[in-house]
Amino acid sequence: MVAAVADAHRREWAFVLAATVRVTGDINLGEECVQDAYARALSAWASAGVPANPGAWLTTVARRRALDLKRRDATARRAAPLLLDDDPTPGPDDQVGDRPDIDDDRLRLVFTCCHPALSPDARVALTLRLLCGLTTGEVARAFLVTESTMAARISRAKKKITTARIPYRVPDLAELPARVGAVLDVVHLLFTTGHSAPIGDDLVRRDLVERALDLTRMLRTLLPGDADVAGLLALILLTDARRDTRTDDDGRLLLLAEQDRARWDHAAIIEGVALVREALRRRPPGRFALMAAIAAVHDQAPHYTDTDWNEIVALYDLLVQLWPSPVVALNRAAALGLAHGPSAGLAALDALAEEPQLAGYAYLPAARADFLSRLGRTDQARLAYAEALLLTENTVERDFLTDRLAQLDR
Repeated sequence: MVAAVADAHRREWAFVLAATVRVTGDINLGEECVQDAYARALSAWASAGVPANPGAWLTTVARRRALDLKRRDATARRAAPLLLDDDPTPGPDDQVGDRPDIDDDRLRLVFTCCHPALSPDARVALTLRLLCGLTTGEVARAFLVTESTMAARISRAKKKITTARIPYRVPDLAELPARVGAVLDVVHLLFTTGHSAPIGDDLVRRDLVERALDLTRMLRTLLPGDADVAGLLALILLTDARRDTRTDDDGRLLLLAEQDRARWDHAAIIEGVALVREALRRRPPGRFALMAAIAAVHDQAPHYTDTDWNEIVALYDLLVQLWPSPVVALNRAAALGLAHGPSAGLAALDALAEEPQLAGYAYLPAARADFLSRLGRTDQARLAYAEALLLTENTVERDFLTDRLAQLDR
């Protein structure tokens, strides 16, 4: 039963919280009601069994709890500024059913979390906490800060939403183009966090990946002509198309060269390539379009040996000019090594050694270790793999690095 509730937390948290906040008009109260609903599920599902629609059950319980609290304390509505422009509160016996409004509520929640009145770090932290249901400790680890620091940061962001009377709604069409960039940044982070989970026993957090994909599809419906939305949707589809082949039957990490390309999601690849072409028509192309184009080069190569690494390096050259991120520079260096040999790649990686943002980033020493190994510099490769292991908290990735280190010893 605990496993069923935990699964419902991963899959349904955002849906349930978004719908409940629409009733409470207050994020803190909404969270309290949702947490209470999950606590009730532990006992109720143990005796009555898991409902056919756990999300609907949890949402109904949470919203009823919210209505009950509002009835008990009639002053709550006056004391806490509402996030709503109107009052869509359902009756106490209303059933959520198939949740026809929850998708809209979830979009309301992400636009609230990503409001421009909040700092960029606060937007990301709130989205991870509220939309993804991560604990404060997990969010703190993502930001490399203490849990108490992150708790204070999230608390300040929630208070800002209340005091600034940030509305709980999807912006008007006239406002959307100016607001969507912040949302795309956060949704992209949700996807990358799910695609390669920073901690835990699973390489992929499917719930985060699917949540990012759903949100991007909703944004695509709202802004069908936006090139950045098309680019992000393409990037998610083309990257996630390889999901089922990234590990073998034993859970061992498989590199691109080892993956069975026949098992890739070719329908997603076709859709993603069409979106890339659409996104690239804008001049200059956006960063999501360029990243999606890189993914398309990988996905369209019939075999790993057919990969056009020179084209990938050229795309990274454009991307690093448009978005000068140390992580982009790291990925470009890795591609350079595959296009022009390990010495070229290692030199490019070593040029990034002093980047403070990469100081705790395991992929830098892991990439260096690979190139050092190819060059026969085994002792240095061993040290680099050991450094990468110290920085890696995902079990699948740790096992992969441990195996590579053992291969050096053999």
